[in-house]
Amino acid sequence: MPVLYLDGTSLRLEDLWRTVTEPGWRIELAPEARARMERSRAWVERWLQEGERVYGVTTGFGELASVRIPPEEAAALQHWLVRSHSAGAGEWLPPEIVRAMLVLRAHVLARGFSGVRPVVVEALLELFNRGLLPAIPRQGSVGASGDLVQLAHLALALTGEGFFQTEHGIEPAPAVFQRHGLSPLRLEAKEGLALINGTQMALAYGALSVYRARRYAVLADVAAALTADVLRARLTAYDERLHRLRPFPGQLQTAARLRTLRAGSSLSSLPPPHQLPQDAYSLRCIPQIHGASHDAIGYVWNTLETELNAVTDNPIIDPETGDHLEGGNFHGQPLALALDFLALACAELASVSERRIDRLLNPRSSGLPPFLARKPGLHSGLMIAQYTAASLVAENKVLCHPASVDSIPTSAGQEDHNSMASLAAQKAWQVVENLQTVVSIELLCAAQALEFLRPARSSPALERVVACIRDHIPPLEEDRPLYADIQTVRRLLDSEALLQAAFPEEMSA
Repeated sequence: MPVLYLDGTSLRLEDLWRTVTEPGWRIELAPEARARMERSRAWVERWLQEGERVYGVTTGFGELASVRIPPEEAAALQHWLVRSHSAGAGEWLPPEIVRAMLVLRAHVLARGFSGVRPVVVEALLELFNRGLLPAIPRQGSVGASGDLVQLAHLALALTGEGFFQTEHGIEPAPAVFQRHGLSPLRLEAKEGLALINGTQMALAYGALSVYRARRYAVLADVAAALTADVLRARLTAYDERLHRLRPFPGQLQTAARLRTLRAGSSLSSLPPPHQLPQDAYSLRCIPQIHGASHDAIGYVWNTLETELNAVTDNPIIDPETGDHLEGGNFHGQPLALALDFLALACAELASVSERRIDRLLNPRSSGLPPFLARKPGLHSGLMIAQYTAASLVAENKVLCHPASVDSIPTSAGQEDHNSMASLAAQKAWQVVENLQTVVSIELLCAAQALEFLRPARSSPALERVVACIRDHIPPLEEDRPLYADIQTVRRLLDSEALLQAAFPEEMSA
């Protein structure tokens, strides 16, 4: 059984992806993290004994921070906090998001700057290791003091008062704990606040989204290369000399990928579908368009990986000096901006992919039968697949309205600028889903277009890609429901099969 040790400082996006999506992982608290946590916890115990005024430990919260809490009620304060903040709405979060939230919240507490006992992290990890998923509603976060509402629902389940998603449906926490022989966590001073202050829902959505986006962006290059080859797009647009004169990293990378993928193709010897001296932008400008999205995704990746190992609690406790630092590391603005950017980058990849789909299906631009049907008129071929792609691209345009420009004050104006990071994260998640579908449709159409050019062959790399698709989907000889075909290619995008076909050397390295 693979084990990941959380130390609060060295979690990577790849680690999170594997533990959340691959079965069998166990997560444990690293010994060095336990030692740091014990040091910072000692300061909380000292403050309680000495009656020191510390936000959220011996005071109320938000606008109620002026209210002094006696030491004997410090533990009760934490339970009341979790109960009052469990005010979410909407459908339950997807299981993979909840699993990621468990890992991420445990990881940030393991950093040792939150003043909680190690048993709090161990309780979170016990849920993860047993596959127990708190039921957390999707709506309610404004992304300023972090994802207070969703993390409160997580903490509520941890303390035996919330609900879990199980194979039997939504069940009350006491029944789940009893069935598994577990006891609910009893919170002590500072621990409720530490559990709910942070960006872990937005970060969970964002981390899993950007991981998928980076993969789909590469596969968008593959789909574009296959379409460009089938439409006999001119290779001069991908010449390295041209791109060195505008050396954005993503542009250079995409151009090189297109040259590699199309190397050895015999399709360029066929008559071109038109006599224009230049190809349309959706073919000629693939390096510039895709490259910009690659660079944007890289920026988001780096931002989220920084957040993975950041302390987003308040107050933060220096375990060495005992200083308590009241600040705003829970504010989601860095995530809100980055995840709005991720949605834009992925929406553009989907948008230009849909334009290439249209060119493949339009006989005036492809020189192929209308809608790639064997008997146009009797059969509609792939006509309606382009409608689906167009619908998703239109949906993306609505989803790309930035969440980060909005702010509604809360807590009687004490929290007077909110990031709406959770909205940016959830919109980005859906845009990435839509990108996956649109790229799948382009691959499906480009593979079908190649059937009309036989016996000519594309490049070895692209022929392997088409063979991978053909292992699961036969050519379209007569009309059939396309839903299953699209879903099959979507699953191929989530596996490594297409990447392995396109880049066997890189994948084996």
